[in-house]
Amino acid sequence: MQRTTYCGLVTTANLDQEVTLYGWVDRRRDHGGVIFLDLRDREGIVQVVFDPDAGDFFEQADRVRSEYVLQVTGKVRARSEATVNANMATGEIEVYGTQLEILNSATTPPFQMDEHITVGEDVRLKYRYMDLRRTEMQNSLRFRSKITNSIRNYLDELGFLDIETPIMTRATPEGARDYLIPSRTHPGQFFAMPQSPQLFKQLLMVAGFDRYYQIAKCFRDEDLRADRQPEFTQIDIEASFIDEEEIMSVTETMISNIFAEHKGVTFDKFPRMTYADAMHRFGSDKPDLRIPLELVEIKDLLKDIEFKVFAGPANDPACRVTALKVPGGSEISRKKIDDYTKFVSIYGAKGLAWIKVNAIETGIEGLQSPIIKFLGDEVTMNIMQRLGAENGDIVFFGADKSNVVSEALGALRCKIGEDLNLYTCDWAPMWVVDFPMFETTDSGALTPLHHPFTAPSCDAQALKDNPSEALSQAYDMVLNGVELGGGSIRTHDQKMQEMVFDVLGIGEAEQQEKFGFLLDALQYGAPPHGGLAFGLDRLIMLMVGADSIRDVIAFPKTQSAACLMTDAPGTVEAAQLRDLNIKLRNKENQAS
Repeated sequence: MQRTTYCGLVTTANLDQEVTLYGWVDRRRDHGGVIFLDLRDREGIVQVVFDPDAGDFFEQADRVRSEYVLQVTGKVRARSEATVNANMATGEIEVYGTQLEILNSATTPPFQMDEHITVGEDVRLKYRYMDLRRTEMQNSLRFRSKITNSIRNYLDELGFLDIETPIMTRATPEGARDYLIPSRTHPGQFFAMPQSPQLFKQLLMVAGFDRYYQIAKCFRDEDLRADRQPEFTQIDIEASFIDEEEIMSVTETMISNIFAEHKGVTFDKFPRMTYADAMHRFGSDKPDLRIPLELVEIKDLLKDIEFKVFAGPANDPACRVTALKVPGGSEISRKKIDDYTKFVSIYGAKGLAWIKVNAIETGIEGLQSPIIKFLGDEVTMNIMQRLGAENGDIVFFGADKSNVVSEALGALRCKIGEDLNLYTCDWAPMWVVDFPMFETTDSGALTPLHHPFTAPSCDAQALKDNPSEALSQAYDMVLNGVELGGGSIRTHDQKMQEMVFDVLGIGEAEQQEKFGFLLDALQYGAPPHGGLAFGLDRLIMLMVGADSIRDVIAFPKTQSAACLMTDAPGTVEAAQLRDLNIKLRNKENQAS
């Protein structure tokens, strides 16, 4: 018989019906000559009961063990009131088994499906096909499928076309190292795997395909974190004859619809914040607005003190001196403060000064800190006044290069928000806009804040005259302190694109070598266009409440970009290397 339904979909609506189920044995229990099998498939678990009246099938049921693959036929019946399991979707019924076929046996699993929390990630990734059987993983990937389907339906209805772009292309600078593919037919030359479909989607706009989208694989050889993978998935969107407001509206509505449909969460219109404001108030261009803590600039109050640790940065235009007030934070222990000091050191901070507010009404006597004597009473109280400090507060300080202070205190703000559970809401979406066109590297050179194809907000002459102050037509969508997506209006004018390359120090020869095909295309009637790309993995991670995108990707890599299951990357035979004209430096594996 063919399957009549999934295990997890059997309900009271199926009472007295005969059903045929396929699945894996989640648990087996023998209760006084009656065998209970919890049968599991992608939709859930149902209890199947075999008693001796089933004859040979009872004997087979007696032989099965965890993870055996079965075909079961039986009659749906109601459980007794005493045995109803309210924690199961199928807890009101059970299947009285009349037939059973063992389709495959299974050895003892490397870990129990109901004990996954105690299993190390290395074991989970090595036996990923087993890990994926767990209910949590099944639910996450099913949810991911539903989200991608909703996205496709939404964009299809708006006239966007699903168009694939190449996986093998040429290397272009997009902020990370490329994964390279050696060419056998072009000795000594390499393809690159795309960091994004950026240039191809722009060329599709030039080609007249007006509205494009793709759920695209992207590849970046970069240092990995919980929200990064060497291969990841983007929801890639581009449209012609569109401005910032329209593309932001289209994508904001898309995300709002997804949350309403799949989470029952309704968003108001997303607030907007400039990049400058976000960095000033939160030390981050992706601020978590659930946390009601802000950085406060106190640079002007410290310029005339003798304490160089603060006075030096206070008088340096490239530095920040900033305070972070934590209401109720005076309960934070000295050990915890030491932990926070170590935490900010990750971001380059040389220390973490603090003041506890015990009794502000008594003036300086009501404050506790080793730095007060260096600041002076007047300056200290002025700082407290600016912050609106109250009894029970603690104030942390940062004084260093602007980027160090912003990153360190911005990260500390989020860390404290999590540790003290200061969240004021569950979801806080927003837009960050008005990004600078460029940022300055340690060597003093300019580099694109996003990528070199982002259109500036100013004209070409203003860009040339003052590139460091130029703003871009870029926008990022942020949710709970995570950058969900980023995009921009693109440069569609060839002369402006050449100007951007000139500002970046990319000469004419290099422009032609790396981007000649794009510059050529722009002179053949390129329409105004722009777009946005979302990180699908990050979106799903947030929506299902996972800690890492590895929990929402079927077969992820480790933090060292390895696959424990397939043991990739691996070595290749010398003959393959010779075909590719590659010779390894390692003499033991050298190929000529």
